[in-house]
Amino acid sequence: MENPSNLLIQRREKAATLAAEGVALYGNSFHTPQHIAEILPLGEGLAPEEHEAKGTVFRVAGRVISLRKFGKAAFFHLRDASGEMQIYAKQDLVGESAYSLFKKWDVGDIVGVSGKLFKTKTGELSLEAASLELVTKSLRPLPEKFHGLTDVEIRYRQRYLDMIVNPEVANTFKKRVQIIKCIREFMAERGFLEVETPMMQAVPGGATARPFQTHHNALDMELYLRIAPELYLKRLLVGGFERVFEINRNFRNEGIDTRHNPEFTMMEFYQAYATYQDMMELTESLVSGLAEQVCGSTTITYQGQSVNLAPPWRRLTMDEALVQVGGLDPALMQDGPGLLALARAKGIKLQAEAGPGKAKAELFDLLVEEKLVDPTFVTAYPLEISPLARRNEENPEITDRFELFITGREIANAFSELNDPVDQEARFQQQIDKRGDDEEIHPVLDRDYIRALEYGMPPAGGAGIGIDRLVMLLTDSPSIRDVILFPLLKPELPE
Repeated sequence: MENPSNLLIQRREKAATLAAEGVALYGNSFHTPQHIAEILPLGEGLAPEEHEAKGTVFRVAGRVISLRKFGKAAFFHLRDASGEMQIYAKQDLVGESAYSLFKKWDVGDIVGVSGKLFKTKTGELSLEAASLELVTKSLRPLPEKFHGLTDVEIRYRQRYLDMIVNPEVANTFKKRVQIIKCIREFMAERGFLEVETPMMQAVPGGATARPFQTHHNALDMELYLRIAPELYLKRLLVGGFERVFEINRNFRNEGIDTRHNPEFTMMEFYQAYATYQDMMELTESLVSGLAEQVCGSTTITYQGQSVNLAPPWRRLTMDEALVQVGGLDPALMQDGPGLLALARAKGIKLQAEAGPGKAKAELFDLLVEEKLVDPTFVTAYPLEISPLARRNEENPEITDRFELFITGREIANAFSELNDPVDQEARFQQQIDKRGDDEEIHPVLDRDYIRALEYGMPPAGGAGIGIDRLVMLLTDSPSIRDVILFPLLKPELPE
């Protein structure tokens, strides 16, 4: 294998030679090319060695992805955003001068071609070039044999190269765009208004997570990148908007793994005069509908597992899940000291102030979550871990809340919203008092949010759906980094 440094030198020497001959290495004169995908169907009926009868001249532009030269003739494959096709270049057709310049082209160059459709002896539909134009010279060689990019760190760090070499990567992100478009249409059809709320907040809230902190010089104040838009969206319910949603970027100063990236996308939505059960039905309808639109079926395959997204979905309380799926003794569900002891025996670290509700949640994460493959709504979350959710009217120790799990991971979190300002302030304060050294709990109470509730917020249901994890599910992607165009990575070492 040739030294990469030598290949870089050769590319630059070719570029210098072309420039000296008057070739624009980065020109902008090849305008309005046609898409390859629109051209290919026009030649489907051609026989081998037959030209398209009308002799129509087509213009295409794209990247050279393979190149075979045979003296005074050559074949190369050209790829644009819609597809790829073979180009036949012959000195007799394009002219000796143009062909001489063409011989200095490389795989990776972006070029423009004009010509007519025909089929080769082997039956491959091709464009017979009448003119060739270098549009952008590539100074770096693509990985050897054009399918040699397998190092995942290089793929994530150099996403542009990943998309050139692995076209299926681009397809994943096209599906992501389609998914978000369908979500927006779904919400608009149901009367939800899409809004934008602050990304920089004086008091981070709406979730339990360690925030990123920054400083605003002009105001001389500390600010935090938002961990969730929830409290601002609910302020809009107070203001009179009855159905709102936001597809938003959130930032949480946490670890990185296949399910977590410090910068991620969520959709949160809130509906006045609704409950968590309404949110359950809406979420079920949204996700199953997306599967049909994007995947063509509500039965999909994720990492070799068949997943049935057709409604209705299974519903379990947290206690039922711990017993039926986690294998715990039903009597233990009412034994607070026993739950705390079991959690610690299983290596779960709990603060001294933690109660049985926290122990239940941690045991659920350990014993149940990864076993929930088909969609499952888990309800009746302990009050202790649900500071923004409405108490259940029959059992004040639990809340009207659900989390949705699919393929062993949380996809959505929702509840009937707490709109009692006195109860909300007390819960915030209790959370702060028990904070200890937990950096995921902010030590400052959001008093403006309490003030907003004091003006009166209608009863409401609200939910948050992890867009990245949803895209992972619907594109069969094993890692969150596969569905984020530019995931966060450590700084690159100098070449």
